[in-house]
Amino acid sequence: MSVTSGGRVGVQIQQQHQSRMALPDFLQSVNLKYVKLGYHYLISNLLTLFLAPLILVTLLQVSQTSDLHQLWLHLQYNLLTILTCSAVLVFGATLYAVTRPRPVYLIDSSCFRPADHLKAPFQSFMDHSRLTGDFLESSLDFQRKILERSGLGEETYVPEAMHFIPPRPSMAAARAEAEQVMFGALDNLFQNTSLKPKDIGILIVNCSLFNPTPSLSAMIVNKYKLRGNIRSFNLGGMGCSAGVIALDLAKDLLQVHRNTYAVIVSTENITQNWYFGNKKSMLIPNCLFRVGCAALLLSNKPADRRRAKYRLVHVVRTHRGADDKAFRCVYQEQDDAGKTGVSLSKDLMAIAGGALKTNITTLGPLVLPISEQLLFFVTLLMKKLLKADVKPYIPDFKLAFDHFCIHAGGRAVIDELEKNLQLLPEHVEASRMTLHRFGNTSSSSIWYELAYIEAKGRVKKGHRIWQIAFGSGFKCNSAVWEALRNVRPSPNGPWEDCIDRYPVEIVT
Repeated sequence: MSVTSGGRVGVQIQQQHQSRMALPDFLQSVNLKYVKLGYHYLISNLLTLFLAPLILVTLLQVSQTSDLHQLWLHLQYNLLTILTCSAVLVFGATLYAVTRPRPVYLIDSSCFRPADHLKAPFQSFMDHSRLTGDFLESSLDFQRKILERSGLGEETYVPEAMHFIPPRPSMAAARAEAEQVMFGALDNLFQNTSLKPKDIGILIVNCSLFNPTPSLSAMIVNKYKLRGNIRSFNLGGMGCSAGVIALDLAKDLLQVHRNTYAVIVSTENITQNWYFGNKKSMLIPNCLFRVGCAALLLSNKPADRRRAKYRLVHVVRTHRGADDKAFRCVYQEQDDAGKTGVSLSKDLMAIAGGALKTNITTLGPLVLPISEQLLFFVTLLMKKLLKADVKPYIPDFKLAFDHFCIHAGGRAVIDELEKNLQLLPEHVEASRMTLHRFGNTSSSSIWYELAYIEAKGRVKKGHRIWQIAFGSGFKCNSAVWEALRNVRPSPNGPWEDCIDRYPVEIVT
């Protein structure tokens, strides 16, 4: 045997030895995994596991009773008692049926995809910013660095008015942007659902920074000739989490008005809210915010369950506006030169973290398995009562949700939630790819993310989706959905022409 052959044999023997040494560790990790899953199953089904034997024993005892005739006679002599109990049961069942919350179904959603000529590649963005003549060299350099680190790609969109040199941010241009995105999303929604505009009973529009008179909701009523008794609402100044607020309002209205369709339109208007000054904290929105809009069709009709995609399970809202720092961390104001813009505080991430903590503390007991709640409670007792030096237990929200739609407010927001909630890269993929492809579209971003997950064919019947949104005020709002079927992407979706290219690698 040659030296080379002997060396190869030696390497093979060494590799086999190493593989044998690694095998027990692998098996141990698998065993531990199943131990944890078994523990969660046991605790979560503890009540069922306890009651099942009890019911079985009771049935065995009844089956062994020989004098069933005497039991029947006893019931006949107590007819009044039986009728009274039956009446109470019927009354209770009727009361429950009348007062229980009506299910709210999401029949479909539609996200607007702007035309290609509205795309703003980085170089084009910087060239236009330089040619406006409004920005100092230091401000241009700051914007370039923000763009490079933002997580945005080369295909995001800015409104028509921003493509001119100099830009043309007029009221007419702002109205044109609003009409383009809202009507585009609604036209597609009506086409996909075969909904007649006259059938809409509730209309809610949310746009934070652009609130003309007549309102945006009135523009929709006029365009589609909606009925005269429609209940319309226009939410302004509520930031990027206003989409969930609109959803909560629609949910409450659908509890009152029977057999009703509700349409929600979530958007933001950029045309008149571009900042042309040099204050760095007010330049960041220029680099992050982009054109986008989402339209949703909700229903409380029982017959719509069969064609609906999702059922609304929970909405949890958290408002930190009583705290001055939280109130001012996202603040529209004028700089020293009188230029209007939105200022982002350096404390924004810390405030967002505090709002998220409050929100998930409320949401956790509603969605987490009992096992996770017990672990959290035991850890809290050890820390508070026994003064034990233990780390706070972070509940595993991956046990409660199958998909996560984290507001694509910026790369830092997604990074922090991925870290603090101990999520895996696939859980934040939709958020990162939405930020890359469409930028921060404000309140509509969580719907672009859900459309991404649908386009990938990942939503199966029974899956739960968690939408998390942050907004000025400061607010953190959550919505939880349950898939009623295996969900396919709707026609003419925002990812239809590019889903095969995603996910892409984000350059750090």
